[in-house]
Amino acid sequence: MVSRRNVLWTTAAVAGGAALLNRRAEAAQVDGGGRGWERSYSGGPDDAPALAPGMPGKDYKPVITPNGAALPWKVVDGVKVYHLTAEEVWHEFAPGLKAHCWGYNGRVHGPTIEAVEGDRVRVYVTNRLAAPTSVHWHGVYLPSGMDGVGGLSQRAIKPGETFKYEWTFRQHGTLMYHAHHDEMTQMAMGMIGMIVVHPRKPSAGYRVDRDFAIMLSEWSIKAGTSRPDPNAMSDFNVLTMNAKAFPGTAPLVCKQGDRVRLRFGNLSAMDHHPIHLHGHYFKIVATDGGQIPIAAQTPETTVLVPTGATRDVEFLADAPGDWAMHCHMTHHVMNQMGHGIPNMIGVKPGDLDKRVGSQLPGYMTMGQDGMGDMAEMGMPVPKNSIPMVGAKGPHDYITMGGMFTIVKIRANLKSYQDPGWYQAPAGTLADLASAADLARDGIDPKAKTK
Repeated sequence: MVSRRNVLWTTAAVAGGAALLNRRAEAAQVDGGGRGWERSYSGGPDDAPALAPGMPGKDYKPVITPNGAALPWKVVDGVKVYHLTAEEVWHEFAPGLKAHCWGYNGRVHGPTIEAVEGDRVRVYVTNRLAAPTSVHWHGVYLPSGMDGVGGLSQRAIKPGETFKYEWTFRQHGTLMYHAHHDEMTQMAMGMIGMIVVHPRKPSAGYRVDRDFAIMLSEWSIKAGTSRPDPNAMSDFNVLTMNAKAFPGTAPLVCKQGDRVRLRFGNLSAMDHHPIHLHGHYFKIVATDGGQIPIAAQTPETTVLVPTGATRDVEFLADAPGDWAMHCHMTHHVMNQMGHGIPNMIGVKPGDLDKRVGSQLPGYMTMGQDGMGDMAEMGMPVPKNSIPMVGAKGPHDYITMGGMFTIVKIRANLKSYQDPGWYQAPAGTLADLASAADLARDGIDPKAKTK
């Protein structure tokens, strides 16, 4: 017989079992699908059929590499064919500083490789260096034997040899390439570059008016020398965007109202770089792992680009002006500085210059009021060096160098050529306060501070 107690017990057991099953299902979701597991973490099967080659102007708008160039390609039997040549390059970082570097196709850094998702690509690499090399396609989904790690996935490319790499792009985004044989030396000498892969079917939000690719890097070049030092582990004294230090960096010119994408890659040896843009905020929209969902995109004015990673940011260039964009590590916006000098801040030299000058003609005490005035002094410096060099700006000397450039936004531009310096409208330029201003607002510059 079924008693009331049995019915209640059975009902409770069924309810409890259902709750347990629900909890297990919820746990499975948290541990599985709820965590966002995808079917593939390497782009899917590597035998996916290639699509028709994506064409510039039709399937994508070409990216801009300031101070750089795109790697040319041609189509052979439906495959995009590229050719990289590793070779020594005499490179200018900024006016006054040149060095014997290693790069690709006569450039430091190498030209940007641009393609479309689904493209079949074939990249020939010719080695004109005196040392063996290889090329790793950083972040790219491809067969293991095409990954480019010397000794592991292939033998090194000997001097005079040409290797062939081939794969189908099964992803889109901002990626990189670099030497992966004796990489400490070869990357430090400049053997790095950007890869930009556009989506095959871009969303409406993918379209931008200006699309910039910027490689961040750091070098150790002692003043007066002309070779990067690949053994350096700190004291990097030349910090670059696309292998240029300010004032050698080209401005990023935008029309007011342009939608702008900035693609940053960082292959510095030891340092991350927090890149800061003045006058605007941007949204961090992608990493080298892929797009960030809109709900997870964060508004920032500074993006940290870790070494070995890429970050894409997008913003609306709606405020006209000349806006600084730079690494916010303050020693990264200096040129060829070192730390092995005395701290002179606050020193009162008195007649020291005169006394020392009798033994060392031309001696001058420096640094007691900071370093800002040193670049304008025109002091003699070692040959082939740019210590403390910035550039003359529209108002005063710009006391910054290194990983620094300028985003120039203008209304009614007819082209994207450098428009020169911004002319601030009346009433929008900070300047000397007048006596009337001070009196009106009750400001006494001589009053004792509290």
